[in-house]
Amino acid sequence: MQNSDQALPVKDRRPHALGDLKIIPDEIICSMLEHLTPRDVGRLACVSSVMYIFCNEEPLWMSLCLKKASGLLQYKGSWKKTALHLEDPPIEYDESCTRLLHFDGFYSPFLYRRYYRCHTVLDGFSFDSQLVKRKKIVTREEFDRECAEEPILLSGLADTWPARNTWTIDQLLTRYGDTAFRISQRSVRSISMKFKDYVAYMNVQHDEDPLYIFDYKFGENAQGLLEDYRVPDLFQEDLFNVLDGDMRPSYRWVIIGPQRSGASWHVDPALTSAWNTLLCGRKRWALYPPGRVPLGVTVHVNEDDGDVNIETPSSLEWWLDFYPLLADDDKPIECTQLPGETIVVPSGWWHCILNLETTIAVTQNFVDSKNFEFVCLDFAPGYRHKGVCRAGLLALEEESLEGGGKNTSAGDHDMSYPDLTRKEKRVRVNRCGEIQNHEEDTNGVSKNYNSSKQDFSYDINFLAKFLDEDRDHYNFPWSSGNCTGKREMREWLYKLWVGKPEMRELIWKGACLALNAGKWLELLEEICNFHKLPTLTAEEKLPVGNGSNPVYLMADCVVKIFVEGGFESSIYGLGTELEFYSLLAKVNSPLKNYIPDVLASGILYVENGSYTIVPWDGKGVLDVIGKCNLTLLNCKQEEFPFGIWSKKQFEYRSAWMSVSKLSTSDGCNRIWPYIITKRCKGKMFAQLRDALSGEDVLNLASFLGEQLRNLHLLPCPPFNESSLSDKLKTEPPFNNGFVEDVVDTSSVPAEWEIFIRTLARKKKNLVNRLTAWGHPIPKALIDKVDEYIPDDFVKLLDIYQDENGLNKVCKPCSWIHSDIMDDNVYMEPCCASSRSNGNAADTGPMVNGSINGYDEFGEAKSWHCSHIIDFSNLSIGDPIYDVIPIHLDIFRGDSSLFKQFLESYKLPLVRRMQQHGSGGGKFSRLSYHAMMLGIAFFRPRNTWDGAPEWCLRERCYCILHDDNVLGTIFSTWKELRTAKSWEEVEMTVWGELNNYKGYA
Repeated sequence: MQNSDQALPVKDRRPHALGDLKIIPDEIICSMLEHLTPRDVGRLACVSSVMYIFCNEEPLWMSLCLKKASGLLQYKGSWKKTALHLEDPPIEYDESCTRLLHFDGFYSPFLYRRYYRCHTVLDGFSFDSQLVKRKKIVTREEFDRECAEEPILLSGLADTWPARNTWTIDQLLTRYGDTAFRISQRSVRSISMKFKDYVAYMNVQHDEDPLYIFDYKFGENAQGLLEDYRVPDLFQEDLFNVLDGDMRPSYRWVIIGPQRSGASWHVDPALTSAWNTLLCGRKRWALYPPGRVPLGVTVHVNEDDGDVNIETPSSLEWWLDFYPLLADDDKPIECTQLPGETIVVPSGWWHCILNLETTIAVTQNFVDSKNFEFVCLDFAPGYRHKGVCRAGLLALEEESLEGGGKNTSAGDHDMSYPDLTRKEKRVRVNRCGEIQNHEEDTNGVSKNYNSSKQDFSYDINFLAKFLDEDRDHYNFPWSSGNCTGKREMREWLYKLWVGKPEMRELIWKGACLALNAGKWLELLEEICNFHKLPTLTAEEKLPVGNGSNPVYLMADCVVKIFVEGGFESSIYGLGTELEFYSLLAKVNSPLKNYIPDVLASGILYVENGSYTIVPWDGKGVLDVIGKCNLTLLNCKQEEFPFGIWSKKQFEYRSAWMSVSKLSTSDGCNRIWPYIITKRCKGKMFAQLRDALSGEDVLNLASFLGEQLRNLHLLPCPPFNESSLSDKLKTEPPFNNGFVEDVVDTSSVPAEWEIFIRTLARKKKNLVNRLTAWGHPIPKALIDKVDEYIPDDFVKLLDIYQDENGLNKVCKPCSWIHSDIMDDNVYMEPCCASSRSNGNAADTGPMVNGSINGYDEFGEAKSWHCSHIIDFSNLSIGDPIYDVIPIHLDIFRGDSSLFKQFLESYKLPLVRRMQQHGSGGGKFSRLSYHAMMLGIAFFRPRNTWDGAPEWCLRERCYCILHDDNVLGTIFSTWKELRTAKSWEEVEMTVWGELNNYKGYA
C-alpha cells in the first residue's frame, strides 16, 4: 500500500484524450468548436475528459448562443443554459446539465488566461496621467483653434442635463424595465433584451467581453431619453441633418455596460468624428492617431470593393495581454473618463474603451466642415485610400513604397470571379516594434515585409493621391462596410448642394472625392453645348441622388448619362428605352401623356483626345458602337438592334460574368449614351407621402392602376427565337466548379426560358443564405422553405397546348417598368374641384381663394399624379413584377390602396389555370405567384453597429435572391415573425390578390 504522504504523480490527460488532435494548439481547438452546432458540441463532450473540458467552457457557449440567437434574448443564468433553451431540448436533458464534472491532469495556459479575464476586477485599473488634455467648457472659436485636431476631455457640457441625475441603473430600471434595447456583440444578428433582463444578466455574468447596450434606436423605443440630454453647442453643426430619418445613417447611441465590457480597437465609420458623454461610472480610453495600427490589430482591406474589416482582441484582452508589451514611446495616449465628462474623438483616430465599472453614456457621430472631405473620401470607390486612411502607408504594396509597379502573380489572370472577390490585404502589428504588411494572393501565400516609412500624413490632399484614377462611382462595387448606400450618399450631397449654397466650394470638393463629380460635369457641359441648352446654373452642376446613373435637373429638361453596368449594359438600356418611346407613339397609347417627352438622345465619346457627339434614336448600329467588342450583335437587321429582346439576352449572359468583365468592353470605356427628356413639374411622391390627404392617395392608386394597365397592354416586339436558342446552347456547363443541374425547358416557350432557368439557379443554397441572413426571418420558416418552393418552376407557367398544338403559358407576357417606386412617381398640385370630379388634368383656378392648388400661403391644397419616370429598367415578363413594388413601396402594404389599384387595373395577372388542368392548389393562387416571383425591390443597408436595417430600393425576387429581401417583409409585418408557415406570410402580404377578379 502506498504511503498516503507520498502524492501520486498526475498524469497528463491531453495526449491520450485528444488523440491525433493533440498537435493542435488549444486556441485553435476552441476556435474550431465555435463552428459546430450546440448539439454537436454536446455530443463531442462525451468523447473524452479533455474534450469535455473544452466543450463546457462558458465563452464557447456564449459564442454558440449568440450565433443562433435573434430578436429578444433572455439570459438563463449561464450561456450553456441559454443556448440549450434556444435548442428547446427535453426537460430531463436540460436538468441533467446543471452539474459539471472535474478532472485533474490537464492544464491549459490559454483556457487559464481566458478564465482569468472573465473573473478579473478592474477597481484599480484607472489611468490618471492625463495624457488626453482636459478643459472646462470652451468657446467654439477656442475649440476650433486648439482642440479639433486631437482628442480632448471637456467638463461642464452636461451639467444642466436631466440625465446627469436620472441616468442611473435603478432609475432607468424603474422607467424602462420592460423596454427592449439593442445589444452589441460580435454577431451579425440583431439581438435585443428587455432592460430588466439585461440588468439581471449584468449582475451575475462573468464574461470576458460582456454584452452591453449599444442602441441607435433608443429614441424610438424610449423617447424620454432624448429629452434628458441635448447636443452640446460645440457639435450643433452636423451635415447629415439634411437627410430624413430613414435615409440618415445611424448616428446616436445610448451605451450601458458592466465592468470588463467596452469597444475594441476601431476607427469610427466613414471617418466621422464623435463626442461621448459619460453619465455614470468610469471608462478607460486609449487612442492612436490616424494611420497608426495598434499592437495586436489586423486591418483587412478587400481589394474588390474596398471593404475594411478590423480583427482585434477584446478591449480587456488588449489591455491585459498586449499593453504590457509596449515600450513607453509606443503606448497610446490614455485617460480615465469620469461622470459628467465629454470626450471628443476626431476623424480617423483609433480608439479602444474599457468600462472599469458599470457605465451609462450617450454618444453621437457627426459630420462638420472640418471632417466633411474625409467622410466623402471614405465613400469614394476603390480600396487603397480606405486602407491608407486607417493603416497608413502599411496598407500599400511593397512595390508601391519602393516606387515600382504592382507585382502580379502568374496565376492572377486565371482566377475565377469568386476568388477575385476574396482577394484582400492584411496589415498586422505583430509584436512591439515589429510591423508587417501581408498581401495575400489567391493561393493563400503571404508576402511579408517590414516598413519603417514614416511620412504618412492625415491630410486630405495627401490621402486623395491614393484614389483609383479610373474610379467610377456608379460602377465600382459599393463597400458593404459603408454606413449608407450609394443613392443615400448621392442624395445627401445633392441636398447639401441645394440647401447650403454658402458651402458649395467645400461640398464640390467632397463630391469630386466621393463620386468624381468633375468628370460627370465635363460630360454634361459637352452635351449641353452640342444641343444648345441654356448655360448651367450653379445649382444644376451636381447630379441628383436618386437613380442609378448621373442625372441632372435643369430648368426645363433632365439629362441622364447612362453609365451603370458599363458601356454594353448602358447601350442596351438606352436602346430599350428608345424602342419603348417609339412604340408609345406608334400605337398612340394613352400612357404617353404621362411620360416625359424625349427631347434628344445620342452617344458621347472620346476620339483623338477630344469629345464627339453623335445623335442616335436607337435605330441601327452607329460606327462608334460597331467598333466595340460587343458579343451580342446578332440582330443588326432589326429596327432596334439594342432593344428589349437583345437586352434580355444580354442580362442572361451577364449572370455568368464577373463585375470586372461587365463594367467595360474592349475600347468602350470612354463612350457614354445619354438621353434628354422634358422636366416634370411638381414633386416626387416620396417628398409628399406624409402631406397627402387620404383622397389624394386613393386617386394615386387609381391612377397607377390605369397607367399600369396601359403599359401592360402595349404589344411586345416580335421575339427572335433562334437567337435565344443559340445562346442557351452555349450556356456554361459549370457554376462555381460544379456541374449545373439540367433544367428541362423543352416544353417552355422560348421567351420564358430565361425566366425559368434564372429561378432554378437562384434556388440553390437557399436555406444556407436564409440562415446566414437570420433575423428577422423566423428560423421555423427557414426550415420549411424547401417545402414551399416548387421543385419544378415550369409549374408556375401552367403550360398547355392550344388548338394548333402550340405550347402556351397561362401568364401574360408584357412590357414591365420594373421600378415603379415612390421616387419615380411625380405629382402636381390641383384644385379641389378637379380632385372631386376625378379630372386629373384640370388644374384651373379655385373658387375658394387659392390658385392652381395652392392656398394663400403657397401650400398645395391637393395633389394629382402627373407622370411616371425612369424607364431605364424596362423589361419583358410577368406583369405581377410591377404590382409588387407598388404595393410594398408606394402603398407600404395598405390593403385598401391595393384594392383601389386593382379595381382600376382590370387586366388578368394570371389566366384561370384550373381550366388547363392544373387542378388548383397553390399554383392557382395569385398570392403564391407574387410571393414566389414578384420583384420586391428591397436591399439591406448597413448600420454603423453592424445590425441590418432594411429599406426599399433595388429589385429582386421575394425569396429567390442573393439579398435578404425577406428581412423587409418581416420588418414591415412584425406579426409575421411568429408565423407558422410560408402560406401565412403569403396570405398576409399578398392575400388581397386572391380576391382580384381581373381574369381573362
